[in-house]
Amino acid sequence: MHNGGYYLGVDVGSASVRAGLYDARGQRLAFAVRPISQFRHGADQVEQSSAEIWRQVCAAVREAVDGAQVDRQRIRSLGFDATCSLVAIDGDERGVSVAQDGAPDRDIIMWMDHRAAQETAEINASGDDALRYVGGEVSIEMELPKVLWLKRHFPQRYQQTARFFDLADFLVWKATGNDVASLCTLTCKWNYLAHEGRFSMPLLRAVGLDDLLTKIPGRIIDIGAPAGQLSARAAGELGLPPGVVVASGIIDAHAGGLALIGGQPQGALAIISGTSNCHMLVNKAQLETPGVWGPYWSAMLPGWWLTEGGQSAAGSLIDWTLRQQGQSAQLFSAADAQGLHPVALANRWVAQLEQHEPLPTRHLHVLADHHGNRSPRANPHARGSVCGLTLESGEPALARLYLATLQAIAYGTRHIIDAMEQAGHRITHLVMCGGATHNPLWLREYADIAGRDIHLMREEDAVTLGAAICGAVACGAWPDFPAACGALAQPGETLRARPEMAAFHQRKYQVYLQLYEQQQALDRIMADAADGK
Repeated sequence: MHNGGYYLGVDVGSASVRAGLYDARGQRLAFAVRPISQFRHGADQVEQSSAEIWRQVCAAVREAVDGAQVDRQRIRSLGFDATCSLVAIDGDERGVSVAQDGAPDRDIIMWMDHRAAQETAEINASGDDALRYVGGEVSIEMELPKVLWLKRHFPQRYQQTARFFDLADFLVWKATGNDVASLCTLTCKWNYLAHEGRFSMPLLRAVGLDDLLTKIPGRIIDIGAPAGQLSARAAGELGLPPGVVVASGIIDAHAGGLALIGGQPQGALAIISGTSNCHMLVNKAQLETPGVWGPYWSAMLPGWWLTEGGQSAAGSLIDWTLRQQGQSAQLFSAADAQGLHPVALANRWVAQLEQHEPLPTRHLHVLADHHGNRSPRANPHARGSVCGLTLESGEPALARLYLATLQAIAYGTRHIIDAMEQAGHRITHLVMCGGATHNPLWLREYADIAGRDIHLMREEDAVTLGAAICGAVACGAWPDFPAACGALAQPGETLRARPEMAAFHQRKYQVYLQLYEQQQALDRIMADAADGK
């Protein structure tokens, strides 16, 4: 049915744009990466520029297509995925500033931005029935709190905004000129009730957002549906022919989840590893999991309920840990001198440590809530901690803390798995993509701690492939996602869990759970300190 041709996927992550061109067997023909900026104001506010992102999308697509040296007329489709960041656009199709200082190019509130704590609490205090479909409470990372924050703090800018887009929907709009939104973005990040085809107006009225529906696209389309064709203007900017079909937008983690498990979803938990972690699981039954987002109807795989767990800091926590310690400068300079990635050298240091100590983290424990807990605690105010420090220094100290941090993130994933299974899900194996898949030590810890085998894909950038798969379905090259995933998403190697490590990690996992309770107890002791009590 596919009749040959090529399928283009564009992934806009937190720090870069990736464009990949694939053939009908899922073989990647070319790939290009462009960096994008983050603008920070204090600890909680993180913004981006939609104009910069679109420029880098165009540059990455041009480079990938030029590098592939294929007939551009045979490129059949284009799929976009992106982080679930909020874009504000005015009636003249220009960005509206969301920055404190009014910087005009900063028109995106990033997913990781935590400015809307008060607004999040107020939405959750409504007790609206729609909150059942986000694990019981809306997250500070979702869009309604961000929109409400802008309306409260900068009402003129709110009024000036003609369209609020999720970033993936913004890219589709830029490419086609069509005012559409994806079922994926609205359901997963805007509290749209896809199974009922509506928003909860009582919820919007309760927090003063009853005019929101005039500021978002009026047409909602399914995953893998065609949003339109490339406009002449966008085609010129992207270096593509105008007739290319553009798929509905999809969130980046969901594009990865689609590629990982879209062909064989039963019992598979997709883990998309990056700056943060996302855990995607589908079920034919509607199962509510406290503290875990969803169930979302048809939001990733049509005809299935999606449950979505997550960790707000994963790759970002590893990077922070390696850069904050006394040995950090030596690690980075030594890695540079040896032509290694710092993580590869840190892994060598761990291997040397394990030659003398089989269990180096027996007395060193990390709680990985440095940027709050997304799931299943659903506590954006949670904080990380380290327990068991000594006066050890140098390479062994950094290696030990690094290993304990890798394990801590994996314990957080196990906690999410446990919460899902307690709600009635059955998880037989893990399928992973993203940054952690390039780190064999981290994969080892994930498998051992979860007690399940980990399956990888042949294509190392499953998220970009997932975006291309959306386009392949949208242009009719395959009739549905199982067929497209079966053709384009090829399996890779499998990592086996080591049963001999189960007892050790069971003990460490209990420590991990208790660390959270201890951290909460400490917070309660200090709760009134700001008031001088």
